[in-house]
Amino acid sequence: QPWLKETGLKLDKDGFIQIQETLESVNIQDVFSVGDICTMVNHPRPKAGVFAVRGGPPLTRNIRNKILGKPLEKWIPQKDFLGIIGTGEPTQCVASRGTLGIEGAWLWELKDWIDRTWMTGYSSRLPVMEMEEDPPSPVAVAAGPEALAALAHASMRCGGCGAKVGATVLSNVMNKIRKEFSFPNNDVVIGLDAPDDCAIVKQDPQGRAQVHTVDFFRSFIKDPFLFGKIAANHALSDCHAMCAEPRTALAIAVVPFGIEAKVEETLYQMMAGACTVLAENNCVLVGGHTCEGSELALGFSINGLVQWPNGALAKSGMKNGDVLILTKPIGTGTLLAADMRSRSKGVWIAEALRNMCVSNKAGAEILKAHGATSCTDVTGFGLLGHLWEMAKASSSQVELDLNSIPLLPGALECIQNGIFSSLQPANVRLKRSIANEEEALKHHAYPLIFDPQTSGGLLATVPAAKAEHCIQALKGSGYAS
Repeated sequence: QPWLKETGLKLDKDGFIQIQETLESVNIQDVFSVGDICTMVNHPRPKAGVFAVRGGPPLTRNIRNKILGKPLEKWIPQKDFLGIIGTGEPTQCVASRGTLGIEGAWLWELKDWIDRTWMTGYSSRLPVMEMEEDPPSPVAVAAGPEALAALAHASMRCGGCGAKVGATVLSNVMNKIRKEFSFPNNDVVIGLDAPDDCAIVKQDPQGRAQVHTVDFFRSFIKDPFLFGKIAANHALSDCHAMCAEPRTALAIAVVPFGIEAKVEETLYQMMAGACTVLAENNCVLVGGHTCEGSELALGFSINGLVQWPNGALAKSGMKNGDVLILTKPIGTGTLLAADMRSRSKGVWIAEALRNMCVSNKAGAEILKAHGATSCTDVTGFGLLGHLWEMAKASSSQVELDLNSIPLLPGALECIQNGIFSSLQPANVRLKRSIANEEEALKHHAYPLIFDPQTSGGLLATVPAAKAEHCIQALKGSGYAS
């Protein structure tokens, strides 16, 4: 490469970096090299990937030795190596080692096995990474064993809706707030006293009411554009669940500190992804607030309009004999937790992210057109948590068929491996609402009804006579599960 001539590193006649047996440059200390870019003086070798691979461990040790001030180790690469070259035809493959050469179809199978074994070593056979934990703070120590046990239980906290405060804690706080503070306002139709996804405030004589909702969470992926799309989609779902029309959005964004150009690009990508979704929903971004923080995070306050009372769907409208319909598969909580631990598969996460990007707008319109009586979006409190809210608000009992619940690919494998979201323990407290818990415990999908969802689907009740037509319409609009 031409740029190597400008580095000051000593090169051989062909332009490759000359290195010693310690893998260090012959003329500039602290510069190490392995692989095709270099030539070892006194031990030249042909350019082949095997030397780069075999040079990795001694390179690692010598960089560490250099930092610690220890003597560098010498490493001399092997002289002979097995080379297998495929011709593109499974029946034609050539191998060589030293002066020997052979050909045959079986060599292709050998090469395929070697390659797959090699790649497996960098995927499913990676060693389990132990997370280094900071010692507990003096405050936690002073609080006693219960606080220390709680911290040890979930030292790795989840992002997305898995980062929500548990339902029990939130309910206790809001009960105290309602008792201690009074907010008299005759225009508030649905407020703190109701479990619904949005607050509704009367607006005009035409029967339209204002709708207000807010959502915010930290990122769980490294792609800011995709995260922005999911965050906006998630925030809009509260409006969709109540059949409201989102009109305006205010954003609150947290961006990790860094060089100005990097911060600008990250913020732009995140907001560009979000605005793509807002525009698709005819919702206008009208302002917001930004700040620096330790992790990327984004949220929106969404304001909209709904015809009241006949145009809105609440959680409290369940009727006897209604059928429950869920528009998206569940399992994002356990899948994202597995991804944080490098124990998921790429295809699983790709499908989960694809589902998170599916808007609930069309689903809400279909549900309403088929006479839906109640609706909510399934998010942080899990399927059972949001179903419990609907049942309580409707003074109803519900039968849930665990065999019929759609699941994301890989979700079952993750829970069978003991991987759960950090919000799962708080959600599990609602198991007290299950009449036949002993029987439910035997079902393989039981833990997933407590799994927190990020940008989950809609959970609605529809009259039994219209349920099958509703399901077919949903499938026809892309809600395949």
